[in-house]
Amino acid sequence: MLKDEVEIVVRSGRGGDGAVSFRREKFVPEGGPDGGDGGRGGDVVLVANPHLNTLGHLSRRPRWKAEDGAKGEGGERTGRSGEDLEIPVPCGTLVYLAESGELLADLTAPGQRLVVCAGGRGGKGNARFKSSTNQAPRQSTPGEPGLELRLRLELKLIADVGIIGLPNAGKSTLLSRLSRARPKIAPYPFTTLEPQLGVIERPERTLVLADIPGLIEGAAEGRGLGHQFLRHVERCALLLHLVDGSEGGLDELRQRLATVNRELARYAPALAARPQLIVLNKLDARPELPQLAAALGAQLSEPVLCISAVSGAGIPELAQRLLALVPERAA
Repeated sequence: MLKDEVEIVVRSGRGGDGAVSFRREKFVPEGGPDGGDGGRGGDVVLVANPHLNTLGHLSRRPRWKAEDGAKGEGGERTGRSGEDLEIPVPCGTLVYLAESGELLADLTAPGQRLVVCAGGRGGKGNARFKSSTNQAPRQSTPGEPGLELRLRLELKLIADVGIIGLPNAGKSTLLSRLSRARPKIAPYPFTTLEPQLGVIERPERTLVLADIPGLIEGAAEGRGLGHQFLRHVERCALLLHLVDGSEGGLDELRQRLATVNRELARYAPALAARPQLIVLNKLDARPELPQLAAALGAQLSEPVLCISAVSGAGIPELAQRLLALVPERAA
C-alpha cells in the first residue's frame, strides 16, 4: 500500500567526552597530560532513492538515531566518530519540521542528500588545557548532545503524465495498456485505492505515468478518494484527462470534464492550468465515438483523442502523442 505521509523523530549522535589522562612510561616519572578529544556524533541524513515509491518503511520505524561518538583516550587519541545514519526516502519527498511546518527540502533527484541533524561535537581532552601555568590540567569537556527533530515527510510522486478522470473511466485499464503495470481492475468505482505507476519504454526514452484515483465532485473538500492523491499530479508535465465516452451526448461529456477540472482548480489553481490531453474511452462500446470526439474537439478548440482501453484501439497512437507532448526531464 502506498504510504505518502509520515512523521518520524530523528536524533543525531552525541559527541564523545574528552579524556583526562597523563603520560605514564618507564623513565618518564612526570609525564604530561595526554587525554584525547571525543569523537564527533553521527549525522542523520535523508537520501533520495529512485528505487522506492512509498514511505511505508518509515511508518514501521518512527524513531531513528545516529551513532554516538566514542570517548577520547590517552596518548592524545581522538575517539572514533559515530557513523552517519542514512535514511532512504523516495524521490519526490518533501521534508517539513512537524511543529512549525517549515519546508526544509524537496528531494527530487536520485542520490540527493539532506543532513537534517548534525552530530554533536566531541569534547576536549585535558591535553588541550596544558599551559605554562597549568602543567597538569585535570579538566576536560563533555561531548555536545545530539539534535532531535520531529519531521513530517510528504511524498509527491514524480511522474511525467498524470491520468485523471471520474471513477470507472477506465484509467487503470489504460495504464495497463500503455505500460507493464498491473493495477487492480474491476467495473465499479474506487477500484484504485492508491496511485499506480507505469512506464512507457522506448529505446530513446521512457515516460512515467501515474494513475490517480477517481475524482468526484467535492473531492477538494474530502469527498471520495481523489482528494488524498491530488498532490501526486502536481509534478506532472501533462494531465491525461480520460472520459467515459460509452454514453451521453456532448453536454454530458463536457460536464464530466468540468467536474474534474473544477476539483483540480479548487485544490490548486495551477493544476487546472496544467496542459491536458483529453481522451474519450470505450470506443468498443460506442462505434460513433470518433464523431463525438471530433465535435467535442471543435467545441473546445483542441484535439480530442478516441480509444478503447479494453480492445487496445488507438493505444499506439496515444502513446506516440504522449511521447511527443511531454518534454524529456533534465538529467
